[in-house]
Amino acid sequence: MVQPFIYNDQYAKKAKKEGYLARSAYKLKEILDEFNIIKPGQKILDIGSAPGSWLQVASKIIGKNGLAVGVDLSQIDAKAKNIITLKGDIFSDKIENEIAKFGPYDTIISDAAPNTTGIKDRDQTLSYELVEKTIQLSELYLKTGGSFVAKIFQGPDTKKLLQHMKNLFEIARATKPKASRDRSFEEYIIGIRKI
Repeated sequence: MVQPFIYNDQYAKKAKKEGYLARSAYKLKEILDEFNIIKPGQKILDIGSAPGSWLQVASKIIGKNGLAVGVDLSQIDAKAKNIITLKGDIFSDKIENEIAKFGPYDTIISDAAPNTTGIKDRDQTLSYELVEKTIQLSELYLKTGGSFVAKIFQGPDTKKLLQHMKNLFEIARATKPKASRDRSFEEYIIGIRKI
């Protein structure tokens, strides 16, 4: 069971008060304030969903006519009539087939992170592989004109991923929300309007 409120900071307190499962809800909210890529009635794929705060944010925006599909290795606690959760590994054919069944998607979002080792170079490589897979899924299951958000641990490969994204989307850029911890070396790569 994920313990979302380990950190006693303003975002954790706010999340608890407002009913979000984790402080990360505010990272997505900031990204959406800037890029407005989730809209009512859309179909959303959320990779690395647990405990489910990004699904909660997406679910409220897409409303009863939308669908949010969440995937994670861990249990996802977000519940709503417009949420479907899948437990498993995005690198497995079984889960990819499940993802495909509910697609194509208007937006793919991912706050997924690898199990960190504490070795920065290794963690960056694991993060890169995870984002590379989410981009591959967006190539297959994201609608033309759709958008994409994924967390990446900053490193030498970030530019390479952004360059690849520029071939897939009209706009590709990186951002770091204020809700990310100062000491964190995460950032988010954004793709807008899939070509």
